[in-house]
Amino acid sequence: MVRSDARENRARILEAARAAFAEDSATSMNQVAQRAGVGAGTLYRNFPTREALVLAVYQDEVERIVGIAPELLAQMPPLEALRHWTTDLVEAMRRKHGLGDALSPSAHQAMSEQSYGPVIAAITALLDAGKKDGSIRPDADPGDFLQLTGALWRAASSPEDRAPHMLALILDGLRTHR
Repeated sequence: MVRSDARENRARILEAARAAFAEDSATSMNQVAQRAGVGAGTLYRNFPTREALVLAVYQDEVERIVGIAPELLAQMPPLEALRHWTTDLVEAMRRKHGLGDALSPSAHQAMSEQSYGPVIAAITALLDAGKKDGSIRPDADPGDFLQLTGALWRAASSPEDRAPHMLALILDGLRTHR
């Protein structure tokens, strides 16, 4: 069993790394350790390489995003929950691709393989809720939706972020037109 202080250190490191990488994808491991308030030894015991740290930050983000789908469905109608969830996913994907230079092709592949199943499961839950209440077309497919949303995180965020408009078009296509 992992000690509570070790769990807390790991959580602080992940949080510090997430924030640091969002500001500057070239942040060093020592800068992350300083920001987390831990020694270099603690950092390297948890994450022996920078790539391991980046992968852990990404995996933690995927778990957070996947975990909020049920909460969103409890708080709002399925199409609105899907809009909020997808916006969060797009932001995470943009952050992930900002770190792309730090990762090897095999790490990119590992990230995609680890996240695909849980992300598809979350999309399925969101779409199924909309199919059940009649707001989402019965032929809506989670894989198709994920592929379409891939264009959203690639949409240039300057001078104007086109992702919200593009997402509105995608969601309109999912809507049942009664």
